[in-house]
Amino acid sequence: MDHSHQQSGKKVSEFILAVSATFHCLIGCGIGEVVGMIISSILLFDNLTSIAVSVLLGFIAGLALGILPLRRSGFTTKQALNTVIVGEGISIAVMEAFEVLTQVMTPGVMESHLTDSLFWTGMFISLIVGFIAALPINYIMIKRGVRHIH
Repeated sequence: MDHSHQQSGKKVSEFILAVSATFHCLIGCGIGEVVGMIISSILLFDNLTSIAVSVLLGFIAGLALGILPLRRSGFTTKQALNTVIVGEGISIAVMEAFEVLTQVMTPGVMESHLTDSLFWTGMFISLIVGFIAALPINYIMIKRGVRHIH
């Protein structure tokens, strides 16, 4: 096989793994953020508290979704947590930062309520932006040998 073809195939598989890892992160962060915004809305938290609750729950859900498959494959809880923090912590932080910035910078999103279409549109857009921002981080980490285990 041609060496350039092998390199091209490796880059494609690394990119596919990065997309998969980023999507996995998106699911965890998305679940945590949406739950955080729902809780914050119900409890009438101010914007700063809502953001803090949502980001915290985004991290927790993102890390939990990463830990579960590792635990099932035989990792101890400590090993799984360390692996996920190293493998996905930066990705989660970048994704959360871009999601929050998108929500804050999109007019009306932070003032909208659960029953407003703008709330859900803003959440959806912020998740897309978070995905796009975290994808290159995951790609770089995978190229450097930090693997995401699903």
